[in-house]
Amino acid sequence: MKQILYIVLIILFSGCQKKEENKKEEIQGLQYLKFSHNTLDYIGTPKNTRDKDMLMYSDQGAWFAYSLSDSIKTYGGFSGPYLMTQENGVWSSQSLVNLDVRGKNNTKVIDWNTSLKSKNSFSSHLEQIFENKNLQVKQELVYSSGHTALLKTKITNISEEGVTLHPSVSGELFDIGITTTSEGETIVFSSEKSEAKGYLKFLNESASVLATENYYKAHFETIFLKPNQSKEFIISQTFIFPEYVWQDEESKINKIDFDSVIQKRKTEKDGELKSLIKRRKNNFDQEKYAEVLAKAHLTLQNNWRIPAGEIKYEGLFPSYHYKWFNGFWSWDSWKHAVGLSYYDLDLAKDQVKLMFEFQEEDGFVADCVYRDTTIEAHNYRDTKPPLSTWAVAKIFEKDEEIDFIRELYPKLKKYHYWWYNKRDHDQDGLCEYGSTDGSLVAAKWESGMDNAIRFDQSKIIKNVEGAYSLNQESVDLNAYLYAEKLYLAILAKALQKPEDAKKYETEAEVLKTKIQEQFYDPKDGWFYDTDLEGTVFIKGEGSEGWTALWANAATQEQAKSVKDRMMDPLKFYTKVPFQTMSADHEKFNPLKGYWRGPNWLDQAYFGVKGLHNYGFVEAANKATIQILEGAEGVLGKGKAIRENYHPITGEGLNAQNFSWSAAHIIMLLIEE
Repeated sequence: MKQILYIVLIILFSGCQKKEENKKEEIQGLQYLKFSHNTLDYIGTPKNTRDKDMLMYSDQGAWFAYSLSDSIKTYGGFSGPYLMTQENGVWSSQSLVNLDVRGKNNTKVIDWNTSLKSKNSFSSHLEQIFENKNLQVKQELVYSSGHTALLKTKITNISEEGVTLHPSVSGELFDIGITTTSEGETIVFSSEKSEAKGYLKFLNESASVLATENYYKAHFETIFLKPNQSKEFIISQTFIFPEYVWQDEESKINKIDFDSVIQKRKTEKDGELKSLIKRRKNNFDQEKYAEVLAKAHLTLQNNWRIPAGEIKYEGLFPSYHYKWFNGFWSWDSWKHAVGLSYYDLDLAKDQVKLMFEFQEEDGFVADCVYRDTTIEAHNYRDTKPPLSTWAVAKIFEKDEEIDFIRELYPKLKKYHYWWYNKRDHDQDGLCEYGSTDGSLVAAKWESGMDNAIRFDQSKIIKNVEGAYSLNQESVDLNAYLYAEKLYLAILAKALQKPEDAKKYETEAEVLKTKIQEQFYDPKDGWFYDTDLEGTVFIKGEGSEGWTALWANAATQEQAKSVKDRMMDPLKFYTKVPFQTMSADHEKFNPLKGYWRGPNWLDQAYFGVKGLHNYGFVEAANKATIQILEGAEGVLGKGKAIRENYHPITGEGLNAQNFSWSAAHIIMLLIEE
């Protein structure tokens, strides 16, 4: 008897041990995905079509997104989708697929409000679980493509008796110009404001469908579940533009295995997160920094869009959350591409190519472009600071793909020399920001720092027809151009163009001297813009003052003086260090300034990188920690990464879910 008991215990122990080993193997197999668990708070239900109180989840470049419902009326479904396929984004519904489960005599068998067990988000998918003493309902939402999201509902009988259930789903649309019809068991959504169409299909179970103008209901067949028995319902939601073929997407949907799709997404995201997290600098190896990388990754993912309309390549919005940022900006794109290059080279390359589709014959690249120009027109009034070659070189650094730089090199070269042809008023080898239409406001936009104090007294002057400059030479612009020459030399050498490389390097040496001599004020120990003659500094310490350090264009002595001012708590070493202008300036106003005081993480990164370049490693690491600790909601779970931050209070300002902030967080934690 003892022997039998001993054998039974051995079997039980072995089984438990095996389960534990399997669990460990599963964790080890996806050990980085956990860092994305609830890193952003997607919980919320839209009260109206424009409600943006909640964050929204999307993947695979889709132009539609979802949230986790917090309303009793829409429990049993996911909020949305939020449609970026029309206007500048509108909610289609509080919940387009809302589950209802009834028992015998049409009795309610689950109270969604009291049975809510958990709501979870990962970079791979959303999930929610409801449970009472009789039933468990688990719902998972995952994107199978940039056109289609899949919703699986699994109903399990956890009681000790069999149960008869009558499941159904329904959805009611907001009044947004979309009508509902049915084609067999497929529900079709047609919009009067967009050429994109929606399709809802029941994949593994047939349904009886009723569709009216803005409402549908679908009843599934009655089911009987024995104790511990489950039933699954899989529904696809597709929103697709006319340049794609619905029949092709439908064919793929009909062959889909949900479990394979969700496992693919988990593995894919785990690999991307691994690529980021494993690259952290040694002094940022704590878990909180892995979590913020996951938050940055997810921010970029939610802003990712596939080609549509005027847009021929994949790319990222600055922020889906702000209605005027549903397009693609040039210097945003270069910054996004560098961040993306650490985990998704293909998307990084597409982000660069997207903007060069809008390059003109003379080399000019548009400021910003949009999918639908009936909503917003492309902006050709100005371009943005020249950071494209930096982006391409950073991508090339990762995979050394010659074909990519062979394609981009002539475009980059043309864009680089466009500045000297159209933005060097006095032809002295130092460029100015300007505009194509002669407007002062567009010239300020071209700097990217729209209302920075250095432009308060600026005037516009004509160079040639269609090309105007500000009456000042900017240190950051020329520092960027200096860096571009060195990056172009790297690409030229890789393409076996030694003469080009030599030319860039020679030009760079000349420009470096000009930067050091014209823009640096030894009295203040700071780099400033100057007038066209280079004889008068345009005072007011701003973040442009350390771009010469980022570009490696300063002397060591100059860098030391700039560093000392950057690390001064009365100037730039604030709660969120390295903001856009010195805190002791009379015009410093983070709440009303936009570029007159807030901390933009791209500028903070340029400052940190500049310190690293000149060997001020301790100061750079100290500042990085303070930036991430001081900026409200960057570390920790839940809150979105913001467009900019109040440098004194740390308050997050302006747009939520801001892509270049996320991209530069990646750079801060990975790059030396």
